[in-house]
Amino acid sequence: MSPFVKFYLFGYNFLQASAWAISLLIILNSFLSNKTINAAYASAGFLISLFQTAAVLEVLHGAIGIVPSGFLSPLMQWSGRTHFILAIVGQIKEVQDSPWLSITLVAWCIGEMIRYPHYAFTCLGRCPNSLTYLRYTGFIVIYPTGLVGELLIMYKALPHVKERNLYANFFSVFLFSYYDFLWAVLLVYPFLWLKLYLQLFKQRKSKLGKSEKLHGKRKRM
Repeated sequence: MSPFVKFYLFGYNFLQASAWAISLLIILNSFLSNKTINAAYASAGFLISLFQTAAVLEVLHGAIGIVPSGFLSPLMQWSGRTHFILAIVGQIKEVQDSPWLSITLVAWCIGEMIRYPHYAFTCLGRCPNSLTYLRYTGFIVIYPTGLVGELLIMYKALPHVKERNLYANFFSVFLFSYYDFLWAVLLVYPFLWLKLYLQLFKQRKSKLGKSEKLHGKRKRM
């Protein structure tokens, strides 16, 4: 990897980590100020939506081969989250004050505050063992929390999608409506998510095993 690519990837991941950390601080400040957990989207929704959308660059990174993740996995993660935050939450006000949405966004923030610094330091070849452990252990609880929240919000959105015939113009060329599409997403989403989740467990075994071996060698030295 060239120094320029390393510098770019470090900068991108540092910027994303900062944005998600700021988002979490905004949400926590909102919790303390309003004495409610229902205002996460109102306080940090725009920033989260912006940087989640910008994460499309990670799909490009995989496609051109400057990161080893490949194209498909980043695309699945990006499209699922971006559809959720822009097409559903951003368009249906009735779900924006749900406590489950707040829980989901907090889970997203915590997960990304771990993931992006891990990527940034890995680019430099200086990732602390503690951060590697956190990256490949924290997801065990954080990711299912986010999944449950996303599914509940999508389910809660269904009556509003049907009532307003949301995205009717776009779906007029298809034999199904957005309401039907969203039901299909609800049914398929857990299985696609499970594939990514189990993949992370495989990575966990590999990465933490390597980390322990390196730590053991340093101790012997």
